Amino acid sequence: MVPLHWCMLWLLLPLSSRTQKLPTRDEELFQMQIRDKAFFHDSSVIPDGAEISSYLFRDTPKRYFFVVEEDNTPLSVTVTPCDAPLEWKLSLQELPEEASGEGSGDPEPLDQQKQQIINEEGTELFSYKGNDVECFIASSSPSGLYQLELLSTEKDTHFKVYATTTPESDQPYPELPYDPRVDVTSLGRTTVTLAWKPSPTASVLKQPIQYCVVVSREHNFKSLCAVEAKLSADDAFMTAPKPGLDFSPFDFAHFGFASENSAKERSLLTKPSPKLGRHAHARPKADVQKVCIGNKNIFTVSDLKPDTQYYFDVFVANSDSNMSTAYLGTFARTKEEARQKTVELKDGKVTDVFVKRKGAKFLRFAPVPSHQKVAFFVHSCLDAVQIQVRRDGKLLLSQNVEGIRQFQLRGKPKAKYLIRLKGNKKGASMLKILATTRPSKQSFPSLPEDRRIKAFDKLRTCSSVTVAWLGTQERNKFCIYKKEVDDNYNEDQKKREQNQCLGPDTRKKSEKVLCKYFHSQNLQKAVTTETIKGLQPGKSYLLDVYVTAHGGHSVKYQSKVVKTRKFC
Repeated sequence: MVPLHWCMLWLLLPLSSRTQKLPTRDEELFQMQIRDKAFFHDSSVIPDGAEISSYLFRDTPKRYFFVVEEDNTPLSVTVTPCDAPLEWKLSLQELPEEASGEGSGDPEPLDQQKQQIINEEGTELFSYKGNDVECFIASSSPSGLYQLELLSTEKDTHFKVYATTTPESDQPYPELPYDPRVDVTSLGRTTVTLAWKPSPTASVLKQPIQYCVVVSREHNFKSLCAVEAKLSADDAFMTAPKPGLDFSPFDFAHFGFASENSAKERSLLTKPSPKLGRHAHARPKADVQKVCIGNKNIFTVSDLKPDTQYYFDVFVANSDSNMSTAYLGTFARTKEEARQKTVELKDGKVTDVFVKRKGAKFLRFAPVPSHQKVAFFVHSCLDAVQIQVRRDGKLLLSQNVEGIRQFQLRGKPKAKYLIRLKGNKKGASMLKILATTRPSKQSFPSLPEDRRIKAFDKLRTCSSVTVAWLGTQERNKFCIYKKEVDDNYNEDQKKREQNQCLGPDTRKKSEKVLCKYFHSQNLQKAVTTETIKGLQPGKSYLLDVYVTAHGGHSVKYQSKVVKTRKFC
């Protein structure tokens, strides 16, 4: 069974007439060699049945060697470029007769075999140039010393190599289904749903696998190794080894490569990041995101940008060996942001506006062509809201508004104004806005900066409370209302009633205490007090003060909870 669907199959005829022999690897010896790092201290030796990682300097070729001891041996060599295209070729140098599996005596030392293949031209079996995961497969190979030569002409890079003489039993790379495409099943403004057919490795071979989804704004990836290289481009662990160092491929950690366990943990068990919903990568990048989702073969990518092209790749990885295979990636452009409906403002008329959490609303004001001034009155009923005003496309102001604010601008003949209101992250926003070319005739009452109601504790009795609040220099109408509440009335309940745009017309007549007019030219004396009588002992009351302007628009002060004395 071919481990990678894009591998090219090369059949080599045996060089002798002997019966074909398919030896198997001595597993006990192999495991001993894996544990013994000194055995592979020479970095140019490729172990049988283990994937190695290595670094390649630009324009500096590197050679690796692999020994096949007997004729008619299956052979598979796979090269995975990580972050740059590679040029590589595989060639064969036959072993001397005494070094073959049928010979007698001590085999020729490996150093001499390597020197012989360097000095003598071997037979080129396969060559490739590009950044695809490519492999050479032969069902029957002659004995000899095989040389793999690699070159990177673009930049310093790293890569992976896997070679085995038992490809049928190893099956190291997960298999792809007969249709390896990734399909886009749903497309929205900020979400894309992907689906793909499951790998036979899990269903047929019962091997542990999981899928990793990669999202990029640049291009598709051909290997998970290339994704890791991109994600780690700025990390310290990508530091290249110094030229000339002879290092072991099993000692990657000394030269910036993760060990087998940590590499597995890095690529498959990394904590999620918000950019891909609940499963996203822990270190978000601007252009690439990776998430591993277990054995599910459907996934919805969220928090994307509208009207933006993204590239999607899916990799199936063996959970034990961490070796992976790429599905055929795809790309898609998210839908455009829904166009906002623009509300027309009428000169001198108050307009109610509702803005969703983190949403936006657009308003348009087209006053008479000969206007001299423009004033905008904004009353944010709940949380703060951001207002931006543009005149004929030019930004004139951008500010956050809490409570009531007034903005006055110099007019310009035939000008048009575009107002953008943006909600905050806490919740939805409600507000009232007035645009007028006659600022002197305002519908909003002027308000003091401090709109709290103060209760005098020493003046509390079992049936009354005394409160005070600030007024302004303009004469306005003030009305005070009361409502009995439970003793456990908390801040959350109080906040729900803090909509300052709700006027006294929303209150019951039985809750009204009184209304009165007052003002003072001296702001320090613009204070009024009121004693509210007829209350029950030991009860809590919610007090509200409303101020109403001549135009009829009301604004509520901050609510106040007071409690009468229980014993007098």
